[in-house]
Amino acid sequence: MARGGGPGGFDVNSLLKQAQQMQAEMAKAQEQLAAEEVEASAGGGMVKVKISGDLKLKEIVIDPEAIDPDESELLAEMVLAAVNEAIRSAQELAGSKMGGITGGLGLGGPGGGAGGLPGL
Repeated sequence: MARGGGPGGFDVNSLLKQAQQMQAEMAKAQEQLAAEEVEASAGGGMVKVKISGDLKLKEIVIDPEAIDPDESELLAEMVLAAVNEAIRSAQELAGSKMGGITGGLGLGGPGGGAGGLPGL
């Protein structure tokens, strides 16, 4: 049996090193995601939302023309639509960054919790 190897030539030390390297790369990617932002809009740009790659809402901008007391439900719907679109875009960004690191190990994707980010 090879030194550090397991049954059938399985090298536990090599596997541990790979896991540590992947963990370091994931931590670096998470830091980068926190620094990146995506923007989404709704209502023809009347509501704009910015969200970070780690899913923190950074900014909501509402065009004054969208503020009509008689249309408050419409404004709420536009805000909701813009926030949901921004979250979807941020999740895509996170998925593309984390997917390259995990190398198809199935750690990303819905319910996988890649990097502890909801929805990934």
